[in-house]
Amino acid sequence: MLKGRLGLEKARIPHADRHGLLWLSRGELCVVDGCLHFLRGKDSLTPGIDQIPHQAVSMILLGPGSSVTHDALRLLARHGTLLAAVGEDGVRSYTAPPLLPDRSDIARRQAELWGNPRRRISVARHMYALRLGEVLPHRDLDTLRGIEGARVKNIYRLMAQKYDINWNGRHYDRANPDAADIPNQAINHAATAVQAAAAIAVHSVAALPPLGFIHEDSGQSFVLDIADLYRDDLTLHIAFTAVKRLKESDDTVDRLVRREAATMFRKRQVIGSMIDSIKQVLRMDEVSHGDGDDRDS
Repeated sequence: MLKGRLGLEKARIPHADRHGLLWLSRGELCVVDGCLHFLRGKDSLTPGIDQIPHQAVSMILLGPGSSVTHDALRLLARHGTLLAAVGEDGVRSYTAPPLLPDRSDIARRQAELWGNPRRRISVARHMYALRLGEVLPHRDLDTLRGIEGARVKNIYRLMAQKYDINWNGRHYDRANPDAADIPNQAINHAATAVQAAAAIAVHSVAALPPLGFIHEDSGQSFVLDIADLYRDDLTLHIAFTAVKRLKESDDTVDRLVRREAATMFRKRQVIGSMIDSIKQVLRMDEVSHGDGDDRDS
């Protein structure tokens, strides 16, 4: 580890050689003697303090009950270490300050593909192929959305049957989300958790959130694109598992969804998987080996 100031404040370890994510909660992220520390239980008789090897970590996830000092933010920014504020068990993402990694290859590749209409639809078709299990011949985005919408309705119905959930269709009123029935509320909460994980993945590789290939209007369009890759086998699993457990629990459906999401995120290493998915849909292997063609899905 690089200790203290000692003239090494500008030294940076490439993110490819770092250890990934570090999750901290219930403490203060601060600087002591020029090094990053996490002070836990400072109001107790037995406080604990851990020195954080911030130069060797790509991103710190700061959970509930935590605070961060201005000096800590300065140190993280100087070493290119990302920081995101997340919810309990890491299933919400409240902010991700622009402490971006020292790389632009993924952002440049994303912009290159997004800026070419033919290649943009190729990436969208690739995403639909990953979700639907087959390459659709259509090259019109509205047509692809229509086909996907019809299949998703069937997937909701089949998943509800699998989990023995009474399903009356997908209904969501953005102005009044609590008006939906319990299964739909669970899906809303699960989707929020999965989108938070996708946001962390997108920010951690310095991809461009507004440049989506299927979603277009949102400032988080690419985040929504990546989250949708996990809707069928992750979001719905989290939601319907929580609904099933609600019958035997006094907890709210929101709390049950959060717990199930946290369990699944750890078990399946979801954020790491999403990072791999980003590289896959952007075909970063072509960049590594020389992008000599414009292959379609």
